[in-house]
Amino acid sequence: MHNPTSEQFTFTLIATDGAARRGAIAMPRGVIRTPAFMPVGTAGTVKAMYMDQVRDLGADIILGNTYHLMLRPGAERVARLGGLHQFARWDGPILTDSGGFQVMSLASLRKLTEEGVRFKSHVDGSAFFLTPERSIEIQGLLGADIQMQLDECIALPAERREMERAMELSLRWAERSAAAFGDQPGKAMFGIVQGGDDPGLRLRSAAALSAMDLKGYSIGGLAVGEPQKVMLRTLDITCPALPAEKPRYLMGVGTPDDLIESVARGVDMFDCVMPTRAGRHGLAYTRFGKINLRNARHAEDPRPLDEASDCPAARDYSRAYLHHLVKCNETLAAMLLTWNNLAYYQSLMAGMREAIEAGRFADFRAETKEAWAKGDIAAV
Repeated sequence: MHNPTSEQFTFTLIATDGAARRGAIAMPRGVIRTPAFMPVGTAGTVKAMYMDQVRDLGADIILGNTYHLMLRPGAERVARLGGLHQFARWDGPILTDSGGFQVMSLASLRKLTEEGVRFKSHVDGSAFFLTPERSIEIQGLLGADIQMQLDECIALPAERREMERAMELSLRWAERSAAAFGDQPGKAMFGIVQGGDDPGLRLRSAAALSAMDLKGYSIGGLAVGEPQKVMLRTLDITCPALPAEKPRYLMGVGTPDDLIESVARGVDMFDCVMPTRAGRHGLAYTRFGKINLRNARHAEDPRPLDEASDCPAARDYSRAYLHHLVKCNETLAAMLLTWNNLAYYQSLMAGMREAIEAGRFADFRAETKEAWAKGDIAAV
């Protein structure tokens, strides 16, 4: 899966079914089958998982976080140690975000200017200055295969004039990021569409970024507090405005339902902390819907989470045992439930890819949602 397949970055559309797309991104470090879900490796690790497990579950690419890695252990140190791939023992492609979202959400005492953003680390209060150029430099030091422009991501709801200001700044930063990235064969920099929940601003952002002829396009500024219907309406407007021959990446999304609905609207790539974070808090995602292992009804349930799953965490451990581990705050609880959740997410993506190729995506969508709604309550 991760053998070198292309010296250049290429995106091929294999099949479409309605707006849903089945494709493949080929890069020197491997092929990314789309629609793709990228497990989040915030600080060079997918929390509670071995990289071998992540790979075996079917992940073609993982995400690294520029903000966290620039604070600890530092981008220059990672570079001296051979880059993030060697450092974390992951030989497939890695996508890094720009650090912008975390600066806006985590850093204290930040000051935004045209040049960049000054902020103090949430870890130790040390001062940093992140510009579009420095963000690209850091991502290059990490060795990222797909890099993101620096942008300003604001929370919703917001005033239109504030959304417009952030969107216009992000466009200027996209141009600076692209200039800093230059031409790197086999690698890519994606622009980020902003504009909040305003259709006109989203279309302006998409048009300006499309004119830059970047290798891929991200849709940012969603899943930041707005209802799902607002996010989906924004995708309905934005996806058709982006070049059909380039990959589309919806940042920071989301629930299994978000993934299916976004694929239905033409999105190709996703990342989200949800499956790993939920696993650390006793929540399992399954084809029967969400199962809260903290619930007392699981205390004497001998069934596994899903006896038909290929994942040992889902297939081989009883709900009673998982409930016990969660109640005792055992580390193994987080490990097993994260394993289960990432397995389910990858299974869901594989199911969508197969359904699109077979021309039955609408049926797959309906059947999957019906199974979630039916649930899997144990008999009394």
